[in-house]
Amino acid sequence: MLKIGVLLGDDIGLEVVPEAVKVMKASAAKTGLAIEWSEHAIGRSGHELHGHTMPEVTVKALEKIDGWVCGPIGHGAYPRNDPTWIMPPLRKRFDLFASIKPVKSYPNIESVHKDVDIVFLREVTEGMQSSDTVLAGSGEFRPNDSISIGTRVVTRVGANRVAREAFEIARTRSRKTVTSVHKEPVYRLVCGMFAEECRKVAKEYPDCKLQEVLVDGFAMKLVMKPQQYDVVVTTNQFGDILTDEGAGVVGGLGLAPGLCVGERQAMGQATHGSAPDIAGRNIANPYALIMSGQMLLEWLGRKRGEPKAVEAARLIEQAVDKVIAEAKHLTGDLGGKAGTTQMGDAIAAAI
Repeated sequence: MLKIGVLLGDDIGLEVVPEAVKVMKASAAKTGLAIEWSEHAIGRSGHELHGHTMPEVTVKALEKIDGWVCGPIGHGAYPRNDPTWIMPPLRKRFDLFASIKPVKSYPNIESVHKDVDIVFLREVTEGMQSSDTVLAGSGEFRPNDSISIGTRVVTRVGANRVAREAFEIARTRSRKTVTSVHKEPVYRLVCGMFAEECRKVAKEYPDCKLQEVLVDGFAMKLVMKPQQYDVVVTTNQFGDILTDEGAGVVGGLGLAPGLCVGERQAMGQATHGSAPDIAGRNIANPYALIMSGQMLLEWLGRKRGEPKAVEAARLIEQAVDKVIAEAKHLTGDLGGKAGTTQMGDAIAAAI
């Protein structure tokens, strides 16, 4: 039995997360997959119930389960300079080292390019982002008013494990190709170490191919011909930029699901924010959260050796493709007139 948590998050999270859970439950019922569900407070609800946006009671509960679906957290109404109102650092607390973000185009949804199907893997515990790399203090400092300095961290362990996750995913796809994106000629030590570890891991996957592209050239090629890429692995800050660029190529953040994975746990969380301007209106697109849930089931199925979870994930993807192709129950941003719950209902029914 899988143990999966539900964290609604803020604003539209209260609307799109239930749709993802609805669809996951439909696929689990269809395949006979046993799931024990539990709901946990995070974000504004966490603060209202327990005085903190990442309550310790939630953290303790998450430690005991396999994974969770988490809605978008945080918005402009969070007061500044109050340590109880923070963007909950779930990735750091649970050492979720790889952010997996698929970028996929659909024939009947407007996008810059068609026939795009890329999976990005971004290392998210290292790099330039000081909140991810520093246990105490800060990765940035300003010795005087004229100078600001930031550090960039790359470790062999961090680079190796995100590269390994990339090759494991590539093995499940038809092209079986991993593209390592870096800037080794300039950052010879930090990008050099990342590139070295990707090459080491590649030798353990003779059924897959490794190619390397410098980050500036990759950014150009992603705009011009994204169809040439299959699985892409890169460092934290490069990945932060390139995954948003990839989402833009296929239609925006409404089509950008995500999964953060660690050694034994994973969190399904879409790329988009909490969108307070449209919250409570039943117009938010649930696609990204639904597909984040789909990714969670697929990953847990692969890691736990649970074929029913893998099949449940396949059914969700198949149902989403069907609903999008029929174009009868799509939200406004996808060119339809359906509400959030209508689109979720249609996908669950298609399963």
